[in-house]
Amino acid sequence: MTSARPADPYGQDAERYRPPRAYQAPGTHGGQAVRRPRTGAKTMPRIRKARLRVAKADPWSVMKVSFLLSIALGICTIIAVSVLWLVMDAMGVFSTIGDTISEATSSDRDEGFDLEAFLSLPRVVMFTTVIAVIDVVLATALATLAAFMYNLSAGFVGGIEVTLAEDE
Repeated sequence: MTSARPADPYGQDAERYRPPRAYQAPGTHGGQAVRRPRTGAKTMPRIRKARLRVAKADPWSVMKVSFLLSIALGICTIIAVSVLWLVMDAMGVFSTIGDTISEATSSDRDEGFDLEAFLSLPRVVMFTTVIAVIDVVLATALATLAAFMYNLSAGFVGGIEVTLAEDE
């Protein structure tokens, strides 16, 4: 004879099934239920956060870092100007503009202004190097001055607050 009970999807008899101790009614195990961890449960990663305050910037370290970064920027500027000059010279930009300027400024006594001699590669690289050296000195001095000014203002207002978070 078949029973009229619905089939149990987990293959267990519904009458004999008892929930685990953690889910039994209070009072069944010394008055309190014992909670047991589930197996295979996914846990959410815990993200730790910390609020920090930048209270002081060391001017000496700011000066060293800004000096090295401005040296790197100066070298990149010199290389970029040199490559740009070589590309423009290969395209014939200087000769075309130079011919136009020499025609406009020439007279019976003079040949006119020679742009190609004025904008030669050594002259352009020398000018760019002078500008890069001035930039290194100014950027280093301004960054160090900014560190001193930050330290003065951080003494009044407390500094910059930063929130750091750790991912797992």
